[in-house]
Amino acid sequence: MPYRSKTLAAWLALCLGAIGAHRWYLRGWRDALAWLFLLPSALGAVGVLRMRGLGPDDHLAWVLIPLLGLSVSAAMLQAIVIALTPDDRWDARHNPQHPVHATAWGPVLAAGLALLLGGGVLMATLAFGGQRWFEWLAEEPVPAATAPGG
Repeated sequence: MPYRSKTLAAWLALCLGAIGAHRWYLRGWRDALAWLFLLPSALGAVGVLRMRGLGPDDHLAWVLIPLLGLSVSAAMLQAIVIALTPDDRWDARHNPQHPVHATAWGPVLAAGLALLLGGGVLMATLAFGGQRWFEWLAEEPVPAATAPGG
């Protein structure tokens, strides 16, 4: 079994986590959760393209774009978890035939960047979804009030 670097796994989650690259690195091509990262990321990218092409009134884009934000946020959470896993637990789980390898600042930097990026993306996703929700509510026709006695 090849050595699985915690530093590389954390940076893969940070840079390419929305498509599941870190899970493929750790568990191989048969990992179902890695493949599940692709669907919401791809649908979210389609939503971004739709909004760029059709404008901000495209309701399908309103639904699809938050999927990308949630996928990126989940990947950033996994980057933080990977980076902050103690070296001995990491090696016991992913490198049982290898001696414990002490990591330096690489995973810590990845965790810090993942926290900044993940928090920003999650807040933007919530703001975007909330704004679009209230815009959708404002589009609903309001029934006309009936006049008293008439």
